[in-house]
Amino acid sequence: MRSKHADDSTQAGSLVNPAIIIIVCALGLTFLGLTILFSASAWFKKGPYFYLNKQLIGVIAAGGLCFVISRLNLDYVRRYAWWIGGGCLVFLLLVLIPLVGISVNGSRRWLGYGSVRMQVSEFAKLGLVFCLAHYLALNQTRIGEFKRGFAYPIGIIGAFAGLTLLEPDFGVAALMVAVGLVLLFLAGAKWRYIIPAVAGVGGLFSVAVMNNPNRLRRMTEFLSEEKSYQLRQGLAAFAAGGVEGAGLGQGRQQLSYLPEAHTDYIFSVVGEELGLGFTMGVVVTFTVILVAGLVHLRRAPNLFHFLLVLGCVLLICVQAIINLGVVTAIFPTKGMSLPFISAGLSNLLLMGMLLGVILNTQRTWGRAALPERARRMREVMA
Repeated sequence: MRSKHADDSTQAGSLVNPAIIIIVCALGLTFLGLTILFSASAWFKKGPYFYLNKQLIGVIAAGGLCFVISRLNLDYVRRYAWWIGGGCLVFLLLVLIPLVGISVNGSRRWLGYGSVRMQVSEFAKLGLVFCLAHYLALNQTRIGEFKRGFAYPIGIIGAFAGLTLLEPDFGVAALMVAVGLVLLFLAGAKWRYIIPAVAGVGGLFSVAVMNNPNRLRRMTEFLSEEKSYQLRQGLAAFAAGGVEGAGLGQGRQQLSYLPEAHTDYIFSVVGEELGLGFTMGVVVTFTVILVAGLVHLRRAPNLFHFLLVLGCVLLICVQAIINLGVVTAIFPTKGMSLPFISAGLSNLLLMGMLLGVILNTQRTWGRAALPERARRMREVMA
């Protein structure tokens, strides 16, 4: 019979479970996002509730996806990893077809009908992580080889990132490459293969930027002392907010001064209206998500689960780093949502899916070990 002390210890341990900490942080960021989104869109022509209502629908849908994925058998779903990855690649191809993909401001990234649009590359991020984790786990004893341990996984990363680059979406393509290379390195790939690959990817991105006038203009503006109008307005918002902030609804930059105030630059609105404390709180919260995710990985039962969850954590945190870096003029201007906070249905749904995977592993990694026959995994390709 278990003692009362053991029951109390178990209950206390569950309250500080890293996966639960991640969920709590995500809920806090989501609530902040809904609050600041309402404030940022208060003066929009479509009315103050337009984006708030859409975001609430997205939050509910993301919560539903999170629950469904948290109840799945990931090892069973893994059997269809190549079908999932192939489906993502097909959708990435579809958006490039005229009259099928929806083009906005010169970029063809969306599929949809009427006012409902989905950015395919958002879901392709998870498809890439799932396929790569599956492949690297199957070949973990041959990761040191050039063909099985480097060329093939680089081909997987290149297929996803290359099609995304054609949309063009440089930011998401760079995110895919960064997360993919981290997973490849931690799976055991050799440095002498990865370093030239990083240099090659950097060269390819440079060529792509040079051949894209819009991206080249953004890069030259970033390198010059004369920053772009959007970036200057974003920095002005932080300056206006100061330490205490102007107060909710009292910001001025979203009054048609700051483009994309409700999406890519919503962090600037947080700084203007809520001040330094809340902006630092957002940074700390994403840091806590990263640290909690790394602690959670210590319980991973095998390489597939380790890489899958690590990929999910990186997709959240690296995207946040890129957004925060762009808004604060550390990185060149790039449109990318701030996870859980920015308006955008596709990214919200992706965040729900990523949290669902993390919750799933929190529930299943703690189970008692199965008999040898039941838990035997074919992790090594013949």
